[in-house]
Amino acid sequence: MSDDCIFCQIANKKIPAHRVYEDERSLAFADINPLTEGHVLVIPKNHATNLLEITPGDLAAVHQASQKVAQAIMKALKPAGISVLQLNGTGAGQVVMHYHLHIIPRNPPKDNIKFLNWEIKPGDMKAIEKVAARIKEAL
Repeated sequence: MSDDCIFCQIANKKIPAHRVYEDERSLAFADINPLTEGHVLVIPKNHATNLLEITPGDLAAVHQASQKVAQAIMKALKPAGISVLQLNGTGAGQVVMHYHLHIIPRNPPKDNIKFLNWEIKPGDMKAIEKVAARIKEAL
């Protein structure tokens, strides 16, 4: 646990939250700054800053919990779809430095969330191949 992490404080019940799901390793609660009605965050109870730091077991637990929460959102709210968003680092827009998934019910165009909708444009296949090779080499 990180004492200054708001999500750790929520996980340890030091700060209240509208909890919707909880198991040994993960917790899901309503986002207090929702993009849409029913926006939920799913976190590991153990502190990890981002995807690069979370343990494989906690990562699996968060994603398994996310599936359960997404199924409940579909049943309860009947959105047209669900976006699952996970950000890593301030450069990607991460605000709370504790790994978390956003489960966002979607009803476009009514919800008018632009950044989750992008235009598909064909890429430069030679450039894609070069970048893929660099990533593969790093593995």
